Amino acid sequence: MFIRIEPSSGVPIWRQIADQIRSQCAARNLSAGDRLPSIRELARQLAVNQNTILRVYERLTMEGLLDRRHGDGTYVAAAVQAANLEAVQKDLLANQTEQLVRRALTMSVPRQEVHRLIDEVFSRAESQPQSPQEQTHDE
Repeated sequence: MFIRIEPSSGVPIWRQIADQIRSQCAARNLSAGDRLPSIRELARQLAVNQNTILRVYERLTMEGLLDRRHGDGTYVAAAVQAANLEAVQKDLLANQTEQLVRRALTMSVPRQEVHRLIDEVFSRAESQPQSPQEQTHDE
């Protein structure tokens, strides 16, 4: 499991970690039953406090994405529904959009320019064929 933290992003570290785990589940890079690193192990890998990882795991467990088994570890929940994954993907997109808007505001990029850039990226993406993995997720 690969997670990257950007301390200067303005997004709390716990949220960056949670969003990336959600994203990996939504993209099916993490599947039902997959074991996540222990709290101690992930905290060490990311050089963050163990309480940060505990908070993430508890939150994702409450959301139904993870299953914490006392004494055995933390796993991707077996009962993750497709509708739940779709909601997760929309939440992630909303969070990423918010980050984009905040960055644009910080850089004093006008709203119209951000819209133009997004339209440009959409046009480019729509004209390129999707990879087999992307096609699977869209079906």
